[in-house]
Amino acid sequence: MATKTRSKLRVVRHERIRKHLSGAGERPRLAVFRSLKHIYAQIIDDATGTTLASASSQDKEIGSGNRDGAKQVGELLAKRAAEKGVKQVVFDRGGFRYHGRVAS
Repeated sequence: MATKTRSKLRVVRHERIRKHLSGAGERPRLAVFRSLKHIYAQIIDDATGTTLASASSQDKEIGSGNRDGAKQVGELLAKRAAEKGVKQVVFDRGGFRYHGRVAS
């Protein structure tokens, strides 16, 4: 039996979680992706397949991908989502543990 890498196991977890999550209408989906250097977050309406708002640690206002940067990404995304009229979201952790930068 072949062993799977950590990244492939994360993808399997993400697919398993996504079977039960759908963000549409009043509660779009907040998807989070964490790389080694940066963190990315976007609010997606799955009914239309469009991204309503996004933010990442690569934005000029933030610049770092640590926990403080992840918190700033969340605050920036919340501000951009409020401008679009989004009040509630469904959180999609993307197969990552709800810990550290993902929790921030």
